[in-house]
Amino acid sequence: MNGIKIIFWTLWRIWFYVLMAIPILIMFPFLVASILTEKGYPYFFKMARIWAKFILFGMGFYYKINKNQKLETDKSYMIVANHTSMVDIMLMLAVVKNPFVFVGKQELAKIPLFGFFYKRTCILVDRGCSKSRMEVFNQAQKRINRGLSVCIFPEGGVPNDESIVLDTFKDGAFRLAIEHQIPIVPITFGDNKKRFSYTFFSGSPGIMRVKIHSQVDTISKTGTDRKAIRENVRDIVYAQLMTFNAN
Repeated sequence: MNGIKIIFWTLWRIWFYVLMAIPILIMFPFLVASILTEKGYPYFFKMARIWAKFILFGMGFYYKINKNQKLETDKSYMIVANHTSMVDIMLMLAVVKNPFVFVGKQELAKIPLFGFFYKRTCILVDRGCSKSRMEVFNQAQKRINRGLSVCIFPEGGVPNDESIVLDTFKDGAFRLAIEHQIPIVPITFGDNKKRFSYTFFSGSPGIMRVKIHSQVDTISKTGTDRKAIRENVRDIVYAQLMTFNAN
């Protein structure tokens, strides 16, 4: 491997974590104030979007959005997308204006500084614990009742094998959407794995293409429809990935 590339990738990866910390440190008092009450979350979300865009810009990423669906401001949605990179979180915050909360693995709460806010604003799940998975439903209900949307990466994590284009989808997001009768909005991230995968010596600045698909309705749907809806949403995301890869 070219020595210059190794140096670039090493410094670039370190720079990513520096960029994560800078806006948090600058906005720290305001971020803390915004999470003291439930009413403060929309303000926290606005600052989180600034944080996300700061990182993307600082890393040399620019995103291009193709929308089939415009999200209504007074409506809750279940937002789902393919998951291939750490920057999926930042890109989701950058492209979705409606306040939402992530459902994510509790291990991320261990990241210094970032984890402090992550565990206080997101719905954490221990996928190895059935009690934790059930608590997700209770926490999601509270957020939806407050008019927020919920975001889940239904693959349940980033596949270890980067040759996998799209892993199987787990049921959680679709069970929640059906139970709460909220529409599902599939989103496809076309370039995040190429730009910033979990392989340390890889990636580069450049474009990140995003497709926001038309919503999939869950009104009058029941648990018996869950599998069909899940596979339909996965097919939508997969087909768009194939289109992105062909261009």
